[in-house]
Amino acid sequence: MGRVTERRRVLRIRDGAVSARADTLVAEEPLEIRLNGRPLAITMRTPGDDFALAVGFLVSEGVLADASELASVVYCAGATADGSNTYNVVDVRLAEGVVLPDISLERNVYTSSSCGLCGKASLDAVRTKTRHPLTGNDAVRLSPAQLSVLPDRLRAAQQVFDRTGGLHGAALFTPEGELVDLREDVGRHNAVDKVVGRALQQGRLPLSESVLLVSGRASFELVQKAVMAGIPMLAAVSAPSSLAVELARESGMTLVGFLRGASMNVYAGEERIALPVDAG
Repeated sequence: MGRVTERRRVLRIRDGAVSARADTLVAEEPLEIRLNGRPLAITMRTPGDDFALAVGFLVSEGVLADASELASVVYCAGATADGSNTYNVVDVRLAEGVVLPDISLERNVYTSSSCGLCGKASLDAVRTKTRHPLTGNDAVRLSPAQLSVLPDRLRAAQQVFDRTGGLHGAALFTPEGELVDLREDVGRHNAVDKVVGRALQQGRLPLSESVLLVSGRASFELVQKAVMAGIPMLAAVSAPSSLAVELARESGMTLVGFLRGASMNVYAGEERIALPVDAG
């Protein structure tokens, strides 16, 4: 199986001083995701949690919504001369009777994927595909003080980031601020897919009593993935996009951006933020 990190020689320059040294880099390799034996998508990822990544990707695309719909996930033999396994090809098999959505296997993408789409069409597609609607979900409610400590807890748990400085993190927390799961990846979307995929494998979808925190910005795709998993609150340490805010509002999600200590912006779903009584 592929390594999460690799060592490479670098030339280090500090204040005019030059030296050669070995540096730890985050590994990046392609992963081909197959569905029922047929090629579906290829993503560049950090090796590790590949099964969860593949399953989480299928959740975000509306193929899976419950553990009962998943039959198996296995590695396939790679295209090497000796037939050995490269651990870069994963095949997801659906349970018998699960209806396959509209898929264009020739293009290796979902025809309904948000990738490459924009505007109203993307919003409508996500809203109609999700089987875990957020409207009326009041199980999660946090104060600004509770939210403010989450980034430090995420950062403290990012072991690979400490060694490389080159990974995105995605973490699930309880409303009380307890860290439930943390995944890292060179791609922010992959990190979220790994978290969501593990939750489905463990029979925990929908994640209706969870807060998802991401280490970067909140893009439309990350909000989409959270909506598809039934996550009512998404927080990011950086900025959201305009379409991400629109999707969060239309889906009933709470979206927090620029979460840095006691400072934060709430872009949607203010009702899940427990503000002081005298707050205006």
